Amino acid sequence: MSNKSSLPPLPAHVLAIADQLMKKRPDLSDSRGGLLAACQAIITCFDNGGILYLCGNGGSFADAGHIKGELAKSFARKRPVTDETLLKKLQPSDTGKRLAETLEVGFPVVVLGESHSLRSAFENDRDPVLHYAQELHAFAAHTKSGVFLGISTSGDSQNVHAAMTLASALDLTTISFTGPAGGNLSEIADIDWRSPAGTNPSEVQEEQLPLYHALCLMIEAKFFA
Repeated sequence: MSNKSSLPPLPAHVLAIADQLMKKRPDLSDSRGGLLAACQAIITCFDNGGILYLCGNGGSFADAGHIKGELAKSFARKRPVTDETLLKKLQPSDTGKRLAETLEVGFPVVVLGESHSLRSAFENDRDPVLHYAQELHAFAAHTKSGVFLGISTSGDSQNVHAAMTLASALDLTTISFTGPAGGNLSEIADIDWRSPAGTNPSEVQEEQLPLYHALCLMIEAKFFA
């Protein structure tokens, strides 16, 4: 599917982060459109109280965890908690004061597969290919709001494809983040985001890292300008 065009435009200071990356890494310029579309979708998701679901295998699973690590706490900007009601409720105890002084604002991100007990149980009892879909269903069938970002160097990971198929059926916005071939994920995703080169998984992942770092920087800049 083609990239969605109905999302609100990104602010200039957010676009500047993408432009800085492309100036530094002109070899990634073909990925700019996918980067901007993914950023718009995820920002809209967070604005609407939705959840970002990340999904991948092996190195891509590690990349999903990396993205969560940049989004669920501060990355390049300070993110102090400013909820006055919460801060007031925390003040009566020493532990509460410590929380108020230390906590940072994070975005709601779920990495599918982090629950090893759930994953192993479903793989053993039901179907190993559908374990990501099962965990996604446990969340998204109830919240019904979010973005699914499937990471695969080939684009042909069966378990990620199954989870994305479910995400589409639940009306989540879907993003495929793949190597240059795109694979089966790109055929069903709302947003087709590819690294422009790479002939093996390690090369693709080396190109994906600066792209998703830029994505995280852009999301943070939008909410913490």
